[in-house]
Amino acid sequence: MAVKVIQEKCIGCGICIDTCPFDAIDMVDEKAVITDKCTACGNCIDVCPKEAIIMEEREKNIINIDEYKGVWVFAEQREGKLLNVSIELIGEGRKIADELDTELTAILLGKDVEDLAKQLIKYGADNVLYGESELLQIYTTDGYTKVICDLIKERKPEIMLIGATNIGRDLGPRISARIHTGLTADCTRLEVDKENRRLLQTRPAFGGNLMATIICPNHRPQMSTVRPGVMEKAKYDESRLGNIEKFVPNLREEDIKAKVLEVVKEAKAQIKLEEANIIVSGGRGLGNPEGFKLIEQLAEKLGAVVGASRATVDAGWIDQSHQVGQTGKTVRPTLYIACGISGAIQHLAGMQESEVIVAINKDKNAPIFKIADYGVVGDVYEVLPELIEALDNIDEILESVN
Repeated sequence: MAVKVIQEKCIGCGICIDTCPFDAIDMVDEKAVITDKCTACGNCIDVCPKEAIIMEEREKNIINIDEYKGVWVFAEQREGKLLNVSIELIGEGRKIADELDTELTAILLGKDVEDLAKQLIKYGADNVLYGESELLQIYTTDGYTKVICDLIKERKPEIMLIGATNIGRDLGPRISARIHTGLTADCTRLEVDKENRRLLQTRPAFGGNLMATIICPNHRPQMSTVRPGVMEKAKYDESRLGNIEKFVPNLREEDIKAKVLEVVKEAKAQIKLEEANIIVSGGRGLGNPEGFKLIEQLAEKLGAVVGASRATVDAGWIDQSHQVGQTGKTVRPTLYIACGISGAIQHLAGMQESEVIVAINKDKNAPIFKIADYGVVGDVYEVLPELIEALDNIDEILESVN
């Protein structure tokens, strides 16, 4: 769909300009003109007093899909450090690029982060497009959207992957709307139909009760945001070589409408389940929110992060940031300890790739035991205190064994 101004009807009143949330309408010769910033939201159509603005069907297949080549990954960084999801996307992007016999390109934006470009090559990128600007030092929706959209229009990638972080979930929809292509959000699996070079994008639907596979047949690039922790991280190879292209973006201060005046870090550390090596999770089998005190004690002894099932989050026992599962966070720690978690399919989908899974549940028939490496049939209120006490006395126990 596209927004069009019927010039003969337009009286140049400017109401549409005041209403447009994307600053996508200019006044030329006292007539409204729609610019390429338009997202077809329709606000201007609703307010036009002369019905001079209409929504019209775009012609189908207006782009030549054969012109689009290559897989792109947005390499998100914070304060000069690559996010884990960026490394995961490089690994997944490498597989997709190899299947399609094309190149993998990482898009890196920022200020004084050129060392990260070299890291991206070592992790598996063939090329790195590195945008250097003071205006890119701190993320802004307008700035990053404009720079990446300009690159896409110029270079024409066939696939674009973005991490489903707070920034990625803001950036992805803006880019897809600006360049008029589709976006599948929060993907948990990506595959390729090599016959027609389509990206098969799979994500949870209907509250996690169904997995939907989505394609984008008529537009490019095919865009996905990918849930952190789902894909395996790329391996670092010091011997890898690639191309790093530094460019100065066509970006001015007036292009950025919302200015970041100050960055205030949250006093309370955020729960980074996706990066944890050890996770101790609690489920409804705890019986009440007090049970998480035991979970926290065990996690502290192990240097672990506290996780939770959806049922406990829905019950208000713990904050949603701890939730593991299809509708929470997908994790793959070295050790996952499930306490009082029965093993609903939605939860299993979020943690079954853990290296070692230990399940503690008094129901011997609980589904969690089918995927657990070690299972303890017992009451968590009896088992956990014993574990905590054993960890307190670990040195004495090891001495007696030796």
